[in-house]
Amino acid sequence: MAESDDTTGEMSEGLQVELFHPESDREPGDTNIQRFGFDIHPVVFPVALVLIALFIAITVVLGDQASSVYTALFNFIGENFGWFYLLAVNIFIVVLLFFAFSKYGKIKIGGVEAEKEFSDFSWMAMLFSAGMGIGLMFFSVSEPLYYFQNVPGFFGAEAETGAAASAAMAQTFFHWGFHPWAVYGLVGLGLAFFSFNRGLPLTFRSIFWPLLGDRIYGWPGHLIDLVTVFATLFGLATSLGLGVAQVNQGISYVGGDLLGIASVPTNSFVQVLLIAGITGIATLSVAAGLDGGVKRLSTINLYLMFTLLGFLLIVGPTVFILGSWVEGLGVYFNNILALGFFRGTLAPGGSTVTAWTVFYWGWWIAWSPFVGMFIARISKGRTIRQFVMGVLVLPAMFSTIWLSTFGGSALFNSLQGNGAALATYNELGQTVAMFAMLEQFPLGALSGILATLLVITFFVTSSDSGSLVVDHLTSGGKHDVPRAQRIFWAVTEGGVAAILLWGGGLTALQTAAITTGLPFAVILCLMCYTVYLGLSNEYEILESEEFAETIQELSERESVDVVTAGDEMVTDIRESDDAASSD
Repeated sequence: MAESDDTTGEMSEGLQVELFHPESDREPGDTNIQRFGFDIHPVVFPVALVLIALFIAITVVLGDQASSVYTALFNFIGENFGWFYLLAVNIFIVVLLFFAFSKYGKIKIGGVEAEKEFSDFSWMAMLFSAGMGIGLMFFSVSEPLYYFQNVPGFFGAEAETGAAASAAMAQTFFHWGFHPWAVYGLVGLGLAFFSFNRGLPLTFRSIFWPLLGDRIYGWPGHLIDLVTVFATLFGLATSLGLGVAQVNQGISYVGGDLLGIASVPTNSFVQVLLIAGITGIATLSVAAGLDGGVKRLSTINLYLMFTLLGFLLIVGPTVFILGSWVEGLGVYFNNILALGFFRGTLAPGGSTVTAWTVFYWGWWIAWSPFVGMFIARISKGRTIRQFVMGVLVLPAMFSTIWLSTFGGSALFNSLQGNGAALATYNELGQTVAMFAMLEQFPLGALSGILATLLVITFFVTSSDSGSLVVDHLTSGGKHDVPRAQRIFWAVTEGGVAAILLWGGGLTALQTAAITTGLPFAVILCLMCYTVYLGLSNEYEILESEEFAETIQELSERESVDVVTAGDEMVTDIRESDDAASSD
């Protein structure tokens, strides 16, 4: 995206500004400090830096004590508020579907004049890479293998049987399917609507405009954005630090065990070097901007995913994979409502819910400001219905195909093969599960190299996306910030991850980050109401006499085409074909 990109929310004129923007003299970043190549919010930026430094120091210095406190807090939340997590995420799905298929579904993000900034393919590539690509690489083999041996109580199947494999696929689909994407979709929709349709800052505070009004520019808004910066930066840093272990393990396993070239040690020093290298690539990408760096790398990422997916579908147990996908979908869809509300209180199996489902729901919610804001940034020009279907359905279904291919191949090896993938997983853990499974099929070394490369590119795109999101938060919600500022946050993310990895505080901090899911869950429930208020107001204006008169004036111009839906609601205003051809 060019630095001069004229984005809705920062324009000084236009139909959306005249009729739909709130009556306020404030603009995104209007109080910013601009020095040394930075464009920063005077409160959020410095306070965030202080809090980040303080939290890192406490976590590293206290060590095991901090870890114990974070773990106790997470267990307390899981045991006492797990029911709330389950209820809230189900509500998010219902609310999103209501917005999509009600009269509000025709409302366009950015207003009736807005055009798409990115093609559908580029849009899907970016939202998927930011959303959970790296998680699928890490858990797509290890999670089904875990459930294969430790069958969730909900299903009541015998371990290490065909029934256990079916339950394992359905439970994994549940954790990576519609529910997590509903969380991301709700946040992305709220942020996109209030920024692009209302001209408010692209920060979390803007979602609460219907309730707070101009107070979003004061300390209530500052606190909301500070919590969001915390969750975003530490969520990314912990994922980068913990996930780089898989890169280290992949390089060691492929180079030593598969190719016999050299056995790379798996230790903190090597992983810090890997973080430095990944951060360096991410810095170059984020410096190139959203269009020149992040979009391009996300597209490459998706091509690599399709290559690895297609390769395993061909050389792996193709018929078994397709069968496990269909069967897994059947069990998933048949039990999706019961699984969504299953807590284990009245029946055995609550341990799986607390250890996995509540963990995941807390993680998705804690990550939602980061992923949701990035999705919002790239979604202008799509209707609410297109947005919801794109964010909720397509990534979820692709996830099931990916999980069936990789998890299904591992289950095939356990049920009908030599069981080596499961044995290696039990011996060496999650980080090596993917590579152990690939080794059981032809060209295992080649696919292992490709998998390692894909993990690295996913880390880079996640770092890119996170840097851009933190940029928005700490620049008062501006859509475009100076290159130096983007580079600063990319380097900061890598630095935080490296320090915590070396100091032994990453696992503790991951647990702490997930606990932020509880207050965010409350905020997201409130967001359902504020987004509803915003969409209702938008619809009323679209149906108003003032808007009708404006459209009538535009319709009389030969250079403008006005597109309406079946109920005569205006859905698009664009340059006519005749005018375009004359140019």
